[in-house]
Amino acid sequence: MDTEHADSVETARRGLLSWEAAATALLALAAVVLFGLGTTFPQVRAFGYVPMVAGVVITWSANRRFARDHSIITACLALISAISVEADISWTNIARMGVVLSAVVVGPWLVTRYVFDDRTIQFPRRRGRPWSRFEWAWLAFVVVVAWAVLPQYFMRTGVYLNWPPLDGWSEILRLFFGVNAVGIWDELFFICTVFALLRKHFSFRTANVFTTIIFVSFLWELGYRSIGPLLTIPFALVQAFIFTRTKSLPYTVTVHLLFDALVFLTIVHAHHPQALPIFIGV
Repeated sequence: MDTEHADSVETARRGLLSWEAAATALLALAAVVLFGLGTTFPQVRAFGYVPMVAGVVITWSANRRFARDHSIITACLALISAISVEADISWTNIARMGVVLSAVVVGPWLVTRYVFDDRTIQFPRRRGRPWSRFEWAWLAFVVVVAWAVLPQYFMRTGVYLNWPPLDGWSEILRLFFGVNAVGIWDELFFICTVFALLRKHFSFRTANVFTTIIFVSFLWELGYRSIGPLLTIPFALVQAFIFTRTKSLPYTVTVHLLFDALVFLTIVHAHHPQALPIFIGV
């Protein structure tokens, strides 16, 4: 067993009773304030940087090997927080988000691989192994559940109004592009990057919970508010399990995009119910 792996195992055994866990909890708290509370109450947003900085100080004081991975995640979240990720399908915002969100995926991969010689961040394709019957069945299950639940959530709570009105085909196409692009990015960043880096140092459960808190906070600013976390928390927890179990990024992304396809159709239906009458009970 090499030294790095031994350190990872030792840290994972410490679980929540460690400086590493305390620093990551502070980072998760920072995400809640920056993307969650800070969206609803803009006056508190700046306070999110306090636990973020405190977490960095703790990691570099306690465990430098862990600190470099923690600092990568912190830098990415700080960069994302510099822009607004609220639903905005103007071309200017699409371009701005595209640059920033691409940077926080490509940057950590380049740094870990070519600076630290670390291959933790990977995008596995599981070549030569077809999807199992259960995996195909799960895709069907996701579609049915999303079709039944998402319209109730979006329309009964009114959160579809967090997305811009769709006055023409140009806006509908931009919404389709944006929803799918962000869906793919979610898996590349939160699962392949954040979860993967945390998984080096914590148990699956602990890494998954920390990643979920950060992910759900981001989704809150994106527009999934009201009772949204009741839906996004289980989704985030399951996605990490699927990725770990299948070792297939394409499959994990497919699950996400099927879910997001129903998100897109729901938002269009909410704005133009007569044009897209495919849901019942709303």
